[in-house]
Amino acid sequence: MVTNKTLALLFTFPLLLLSCSQKIDYKKAEEYIRESEKQWAESVASGDTSVIQRILADDFIGVDPEGNHYNKQTMVHETATAPQYFLSNHLNDVKIRFYDNFAIAQGDETWVKRADSSTARFVWTDTWICRNDKWEILAAEDLIAPIRK
Repeated sequence: MVTNKTLALLFTFPLLLLSCSQKIDYKKAEEYIRESEKQWAESVASGDTSVIQRILADDFIGVDPEGNHYNKQTMVHETATAPQYFLSNHLNDVKIRFYDNFAIAQGDETWVKRADSSTARFVWTDTWICRNDKWEILAAEDLIAPIRK
């Protein structure tokens, strides 16, 4: 007897195969992700929310250094107001690994606060997904670390 579960698997499996068969240019994807991570870091000091609108998925969820969750709308709002707190923020390094239509980007960036010129690093992990031929960040986790000596 064919169950609903069996029918669901029969219809879902071919769709999964089709979505995985998408030919991804990983070199081009790596360049895009690296440049996007750089732009996101710099947006903290520039307030450029267009970067956030472009690279964060609509269903994005992040975890900030205090352990709080935030979504795309929150990040757009905080980016617009961030320049009052940050004088600069620059990407130091990012390592990117691909798993079919997912990518894990791990990196760090150095920032300078406007109020007192103190400096530290954001260290983070971003999970990227390629959906409908577009790479976007699905999840992020950030922490604050001291400057490396």
